Amino acid sequence: MKLSEKSPRVTTSASETAHNLGSTAARGALITLSGQGIRILLQIAGVVVLARLLSPHDYGLLAIVVVIIGIGEIFRDFGLSSAAVRAPELTGGQRTNLFWINAAIGVSLGGVLFAISGPLATAAGQIEVQSIARAMTVIFILNGLTTQFRAHLMRDLQFRRLAIIDVIAPAFALAVAISAALLGWGYWSLVAQQITQALAILVGTAVGARWLPGLPNQNVSVRPFLRFGANLVLSQIVNYGANNVDTAVVGFVYGPTSLGLYNRAYQLVVTPLSQIQSPVTSVAIPVLAKIQEDQRRFSAYIVRGQLALGYPISLGLVGVAVAAEPITRLMLGEQWLAAVPFLQLFAVAGIARNLAFVGYWVYVVRGLSGDLFRFSLATGLVPVICVVVGTQWGVLGVAAGFAIAPWLTWPVSLLWLSRVTAVPTRALFTGALRIIGVAGVSAGAAFSVTIALPAMPALLSIAVTAVAIGGTVGLLCLIPTIRRDAKSLLEVGVLVKRRKGL
Repeated sequence: MKLSEKSPRVTTSASETAHNLGSTAARGALITLSGQGIRILLQIAGVVVLARLLSPHDYGLLAIVVVIIGIGEIFRDFGLSSAAVRAPELTGGQRTNLFWINAAIGVSLGGVLFAISGPLATAAGQIEVQSIARAMTVIFILNGLTTQFRAHLMRDLQFRRLAIIDVIAPAFALAVAISAALLGWGYWSLVAQQITQALAILVGTAVGARWLPGLPNQNVSVRPFLRFGANLVLSQIVNYGANNVDTAVVGFVYGPTSLGLYNRAYQLVVTPLSQIQSPVTSVAIPVLAKIQEDQRRFSAYIVRGQLALGYPISLGLVGVAVAAEPITRLMLGEQWLAAVPFLQLFAVAGIARNLAFVGYWVYVVRGLSGDLFRFSLATGLVPVICVVVGTQWGVLGVAAGFAIAPWLTWPVSLLWLSRVTAVPTRALFTGALRIIGVAGVSAGAAFSVTIALPAMPALLSIAVTAVAIGGTVGLLCLIPTIRRDAKSLLEVGVLVKRRKGL
């Protein structure tokens, strides 16, 4: 009798564990996406205000330095935040040693940027770049100190604290930037914004983590973390170089004004996309790491994750592509209308880049950083070749090359991943094709509606585009497979709202 009583208790415990994990994932997604929604609204407000206070030349000067900062930031993290989050066990000594490694890398990179600031300004032909680069060396130091505090919060699934930090820090930084721009600081307003945000995030994560590192301990080994991080950072460097060769070409060949136009269009599309992908990843990786031994459940999460990211983001990017001109006119002003074709091409590129994103989760969770590096190395030349060929048609050709590249590489990314680990390849391919089909039909319908109607105010034109896309999606839901996808997305929404298991 006692044995029969114990058996259901074991079953209940397992069920409760699955339910709690799903509840955590749902709650984390709700909190994280809510925070990012506010952050994106702040970014839009910043773009609208600062674009009217600063010039494309100001943005171009900062963008030249930001490209270098981006490369350094990959080395500064060294993949150790992901390594710490995915580790089955992490001792206090390991966490402390990782903290000091990231801090040391940050200080070293700050010194390197200071040293190359002069040659960088000479190469860009803009003397202002030297002082901008020297001022921004402090960002490496601040971010180096932040890395393990943030990883600590992610590992402990403290999504609420992260969301609060990720809203307050950019809001405070934006207030500083607007104030500085009103005082006539020009590009220094943007520098102040970057530094202020890095400092605010450091303070927020340090307080939120409720943890302080001790002194480095040579008796505590972190070699497995460094080995994982080394492969991850190599793949990130290859990807970053491949994905930013366009910015480098525009900046150094066509000058800061062209780069300012190009960069603003890029930021309008890619930054919000990253601000959705990054926090969702901070929820997905620790959750997937806990269920990776259950292949059926793991595969179901991956497929659902692709649909949950793919449909709303792809349809949003379709709206951006169709309504690029009124969006630019409304958000940036008349002086930025030359950025419209760039905005359209980046939206097209964003759809393909987003479809391949769930594969990154699998590489990280399964500890396949070496395979990720080899894939990145094998496909890294594709965007470089596309951009170089595109230079024959000027800056617009560069943007077109950037847009074409991810459409060539995302199918390869799924096939490559299926060779190194078990993934639901067929389900991911068919799901992606449905997303592309819905996005394509919606784009055609919305574009036809906007062409047929007479000229409208910018805000009304954007609203009409949104209604046309929504109406088209509604009609496409008459197709059974699309209707099943819509039902799955609604279930995810209900689960998040109710905080029930996924």
